[in-house]
Amino acid sequence: MAETDFEISPLSLTDARLIKPPRFGDHRGYFAVPFNRDQLKAGGIEADFCQDNQSLSREVNTLRGLHCQMPPYDQAKLVRVLNGRITDVLVDARRGSPTFGQHLARDLDAETGLQVFVPRGFLHGFITREPDTVVLYKVDNAYAPGSDRSVSWNDPALGIDWGLGTTEPVLSRKDREAVSWTEFDTPFRYDAG
Repeated sequence: MAETDFEISPLSLTDARLIKPPRFGDHRGYFAVPFNRDQLKAGGIEADFCQDNQSLSREVNTLRGLHCQMPPYDQAKLVRVLNGRITDVLVDARRGSPTFGQHLARDLDAETGLQVFVPRGFLHGFITREPDTVVLYKVDNAYAPGSDRSVSWNDPALGIDWGLGTTEPVLSRKDREAVSWTEFDTPFRYDAG
């Protein structure tokens, strides 16, 4: 592997990936290559990213998720942190997938530059661990408000440990009113091909 290659590793959910882009540091700081279409394609990520989304979360324990867009506006995402630290959460919502209904949580921060690839057909969310956290994610389909869905972050059927203990997260109205996992009639299907 050349020092300019991306390290792309499978995660515990089918088709999800952890990405370590090349980063070169010295006494001044670092230079990084956070996105390279050809490197991602060589690593099996075929998404054609068309838009960048960025969020600023001022407070610790701001929770955004679990979100998706319904077909034909479903999206793959490439998630990274520009400032601060998050726990990123993915749920495989593709019927027929070997990991359907399962979730994973992965810490991401600005210091390491690690990224997570979220395939189409997944629910996605994150919780901030530091104030003024900035998250940037590339998507391969434009935002379509009418197709946006939110599944309850604390649904017992999913059993996600957000690391909150008894602390209440900072939520949007949309996320407070999200449907349960059992109410979410997933349109996503797993394609093993």
